[in-house]
Amino acid sequence: MPNDDPTVKTPASQKSRRWFTFVKYLITAVLIIVIGGGVFLYFNIYLPQGTGPAGPDVPAEPFNHIWSEQKVMLFGIGDNITDGSSVREGFSYFQRLVQNPPGDSPDMLGRNLSTVFPNLTTTNTASSWSNSIHHREAVEMMSRHPEDLMGIVVMSTGLNEILHSYGKEPPAEGAMYGASLEQALPWMDNFEKRMSEMVAQIKHLFPGGCHIFLANIYDLTDGTGNTTAWFTKAPPWPDGLSILEAYNQIIKECADKYEYVHLVDIHKPFLGHGIHCKKFWIESYTRDDPTFWYQSKSQDPSANERGHDAIRRLFLNEMIKVFYDGKITPVAKEASNGRD
Repeated sequence: MPNDDPTVKTPASQKSRRWFTFVKYLITAVLIIVIGGGVFLYFNIYLPQGTGPAGPDVPAEPFNHIWSEQKVMLFGIGDNITDGSSVREGFSYFQRLVQNPPGDSPDMLGRNLSTVFPNLTTTNTASSWSNSIHHREAVEMMSRHPEDLMGIVVMSTGLNEILHSYGKEPPAEGAMYGASLEQALPWMDNFEKRMSEMVAQIKHLFPGGCHIFLANIYDLTDGTGNTTAWFTKAPPWPDGLSILEAYNQIIKECADKYEYVHLVDIHKPFLGHGIHCKKFWIESYTRDDPTFWYQSKSQDPSANERGHDAIRRLFLNEMIKVFYDGKITPVAKEASNGRD
């Protein structure tokens, strides 16, 4: 029978066993916390940006020929994506379209618009943190260009009006984070109207002809809709994915409607490179390159340098479809003949 007499001392061996059991459970608890914390940090905080080229291959053959000797202006309109101020000088997608930066990927050397348009000039009016309301106002203030100039317009819009103000303020048009789909419907109608007005006005600004390359909107949540990663500090948004999909559908329909507007899909290639890029169990996981293509600063929707590399490649591949198919396309020929 057990000894319940408090005056009788517990044998030393029994005390040792109790101490050993305590230490064992303590070590187990510490290991669980350390391993669990490490797993959490690995999948939610550790977002490696990787090295080397990012995005699709760009064929070399089209850049062995002049696409047009006409005067051409590469014109940038839009938000953080086209502004590119979050990366080093020369490394934004807009600047990489024009010329290769120092140390660029060997597979991209010479694959730029300066190679194929010898009479190329550039203007970039894009501004970080701006939305389509600002872009519409900016387009209205632009001057008309000479008739001997063809415009190649690269445009990104819609990103900031979806993300702002990250739930810190009630949703509103131009800053709708946290809105319900029903609440956002009139704002989406206005966005669709602005898109049509902008592309029509841009065409008017380039009487010598223009092609508008219109990017859709990428998804930092990698298709999950989960915005609650620790470092973003953004509250959940149940209808966020639905609103993003609706905006991208409007952008696609705009490109389908106007023959001079061409969709550049950056949404799909960026899936698997957002805040859940390390989570191998989600559908968008990219096994070959599970890296983060955005700035690591909290709530910054801008792409990092590898992200801009990918965007540059996506724009160039779409431009090849428009301007080159082994020869200058009829559209470019007509623009060139109109000059002579």
